Amino acid sequence: MTWTTLHHRVEDGILTVTLDRPDRLNAFTPTMAGELERTFTEVNEDDDVRAVVVTGAGTAFCAGMDLGSDGNVFGLDESLTPTLTDMSDLNSPDISRVRDTGGRVTLAIHACRKPVIAAINGPAVGIGATMTLAMDARLMSTTARFGLVFGRLGITPEAASTWFLPRLVGLPRALDLLYSAEILDAEAAEAAGLANAVHDPDHLAKEARALADRWTLGRSRVATALTRQMTVRNASLERPEDAHRVESLAMFYSSVGDGAEGVSAFREKRTPRFTRPASAMPPFYGEWIAATENA
Repeated sequence: MTWTTLHHRVEDGILTVTLDRPDRLNAFTPTMAGELERTFTEVNEDDDVRAVVVTGAGTAFCAGMDLGSDGNVFGLDESLTPTLTDMSDLNSPDISRVRDTGGRVTLAIHACRKPVIAAINGPAVGIGATMTLAMDARLMSTTARFGLVFGRLGITPEAASTWFLPRLVGLPRALDLLYSAEILDAEAAEAAGLANAVHDPDHLAKEARALADRWTLGRSRVATALTRQMTVRNASLERPEDAHRVESLAMFYSSVGDGAEGVSAFREKRTPRFTRPASAMPPFYGEWIAATENA
């Protein structure tokens, strides 16, 4: 496959996705959006990958939207006058140039069956920051910066960040971060709850891989996928009974799958040999995901 804005490398089960426009500080474009959306969709079927790490080439993670492009820099069709009704079917080709490109990326990350870790090696501004909010962890270099700067440009938050951000840092802090539009250094980002940890630049990639290993090495791929999706989706349910319904099905199918091997290995005091791929999820999975997206 040809990638024009990204670089992919799979090593020992970890896919490293590098935003690869270093001459533009890895600034985001509609093409990059499409390639990231494709990456996080296709990795669900790639059984050679157990986790994903996202980082940037050169000195930046992502400097935000490339504001130097011609026309509407966000790739939107200014001749349209869309309504909320028009947005009811997100797959409609009629709104392909109405939909926020950052949101297409974060929704694909949200639906990903593999843990996703951001290794933020430099400035992460605008969509460079909000794309990471849908990931499972944000590790920052001491030289990194994090900026939700939409207020400075007269635009609104995107990439479904008004959904992800309050869940990470709480509503009052989310509002403060968005209103102030400040660019935070790594220490301040960690204090705000945006960064899980801060590392020396020379150790960032190694620490991201170590975290990916800690989460996924020797684990069931199916159970990991179910755990990720149940946690990110069930946390917003109104009633615990609804979580119980999904957890019951997940427990049922995992117990007769890799769970049976896990129990045998425990009894026999040996390392389990999990074999079920995340490309083959339990029968209820597709119906459940579709129901949560249509709710």
